Amino acid sequence: VQLQAFGGGLVQAGGSLRLSCAFSVRTFTSYAIGWFRQAQGKEREFVAAIAMSGSYTEFADSVKGRFAISKDNAKNTAYLQMNNLKPEDTAVYYCALDPYAWRLESDESEYDYWGQGTLVTVSS
Repeated sequence: VQLQAFGGGLVQAGGSLRLSCAFSVRTFTSYAIGWFRQAQGKEREFVAAIAMSGSYTEFADSVKGRFAISKDNAKNTAYLQMNNLKPEDTAVYYCALDPYAWRLESDESEYDYWGQGTLVTVSS
């Protein structure tokens, strides 16, 4: 299983970015894609997750109402649409795959596969 996150960059506060996560997946019965982020000097934290079907999503309280998560199963790609970005959203963003996701998890230990990070910088 491989994941590759891309789409980061520099944006002004209030702006938007869309991150993409291209992934290869084995025939898991149920999996989920999660987005996490790690700001400099801080621990990695959960941002959002989406179930294999795309029908179920979860968000961290800090991004609810501003971020959206979606996936295109035909393209094996998940997306994180980030709107109304704030300087505190500045971080390296990672996508990850939970191969046995009977429910959406915010605990990073549930995710077995990780992509490289993509840096998002929000200027004030």
